[in-house]
Amino acid sequence: MKSILGMGNALTDILALLPDESLLEKFHLPHGSMQHVDAKTADTIWRDLKPLGVQYVAGGSAANTITGTAVLGMPSGFVGKVGDDELGSLFYADQHRNGIKSCLLKGEHASGRAMVFVTGPDADRTFAVYLGAALELGPDDLIPEMFHGYDYFHIEGYLVQNQHLVRRAVKLAREEGMIISLDMASYNVVESNNSFLHDIIENYVHIVFANETEAFSYTGKEPEEALHAIAETCDVAVVKLGKEGSLVRSNNKTYNIKPWPGIAKDATGAGDLYAAGFLYAHSLGLSPQKCGDIGSMIAAKVVEVIGPKLDIPRWKAVKQEIRERIQDPE
Repeated sequence: MKSILGMGNALTDILALLPDESLLEKFHLPHGSMQHVDAKTADTIWRDLKPLGVQYVAGGSAANTITGTAVLGMPSGFVGKVGDDELGSLFYADQHRNGIKSCLLKGEHASGRAMVFVTGPDADRTFAVYLGAALELGPDDLIPEMFHGYDYFHIEGYLVQNQHLVRRAVKLAREEGMIISLDMASYNVVESNNSFLHDIIENYVHIVFANETEAFSYTGKEPEEALHAIAETCDVAVVKLGKEGSLVRSNNKTYNIKPWPGIAKDATGAGDLYAAGFLYAHSLGLSPQKCGDIGSMIAAKVVEVIGPKLDIPRWKAVKQEIRERIQDPE
């Protein structure tokens, strides 16, 4: 079985279901965006969320993906930085419980957290993120030994704001001969780091994941044209279309991936676990169609729960669906 290493912001998700968008307006958070906040603002938001009832889940985009690959049986590792505090211990315990080989460095600040506002009939998500210790992860923290023995390297787009870190990471991964995948993560991150992303993708990345808004921010094109534009600079391009499914392009061929049925409660983690299923299937040498289908299966399951983690019954169900899909003829 091929193995995968992920690197990203080690965050604890604090999830809240909101009846309306008044809190988004209060804190000037555009619907569907990911905004960074300072420690004071993070504490204020957290205080306002607590009376509504919140759920604490070890998260972060790349960490969610790596959790998915680990549960699917792929040897998985993760590199990140946490604080010497309760949230840092929670994050480590979650990864250990899922069989992930964690390389969690200790930072000086408190562990990062992502306040996740879930709103609207489509369970849209808006993020207010305090990175804390996660932001302290830097290029000097990375050594070649961290990358030894892995076949894949998955990185989240949220890290591109630390361009020196990302550049060193992808160089080390390339030197190890790893297949590099990148999840663009958020349209506003893409907008503010567009030229850097183009450089990294064109020179290092093999597999790119983007949703519609991220693909548009990156290319200025609508989904199918954006897919073609991205695929011109990497081996595999994926544009996720939410409840409409996804598009995959590889070797000059486009694959239309149908959405798997599911009743959406919260879209948190859907894209991350889509990537987990896709990369797992890719590591088995399956076709782009099956890779997309398996990603879609897992995404459909995670939107049925609050937060980015599947429960045991859903994991059992999706693993059975995956086994059946692997055996299906094209």
